[in-house]
Amino acid sequence: MAVAKYNARDVIFQIENYASPGTWVSIAPLGINTFTKSEEEETTDTTTFGSAGQAESLKMQIGKSMQLEGFRLRDPATGALDPGQALVEAMNERLGTDCLTGFRYAHTTDTTWVVWPQTRVTLGDQGGGNNDEVSWSATFTRSGASTTVAKP
Repeated sequence: MAVAKYNARDVIFQIENYASPGTWVSIAPLGINTFTKSEEEETTDTTTFGSAGQAESLKMQIGKSMQLEGFRLRDPATGALDPGQALVEAMNERLGTDCLTGFRYAHTTDTTWVVWPQTRVTLGDQGGGNNDEVSWSATFTRSGASTTVAKP
């Protein structure tokens, strides 16, 4: 089978409900319009006199983060936020080990989720101009290693 491009809009994002571990809540499926997965690394210099002027190094640490951007969603009748966005905003306020929760993502056709079992949340800017819808963004930073789990 040949590989093909796929739609970013078909990627699903979920946060684990810290008040009910093992319960996953979709994050604004009608509100996210951009996501960016980022990777970082830390290296150590292993260059010696014997390196003859050629830099040498080793990768010692890797990190991953995911930024979601889109619109802040709320029920016009009750004012309740999208359940996933509400959890993200609540996690943003937690400190210490309480700031960690699960985050996972997958394309709709994937058979497994990529799971970040320990993730911290940083809420991004919200706002808009006179003729705009209110924006919303959050960054999820992995703490520890990723895992996978089968999708039901």
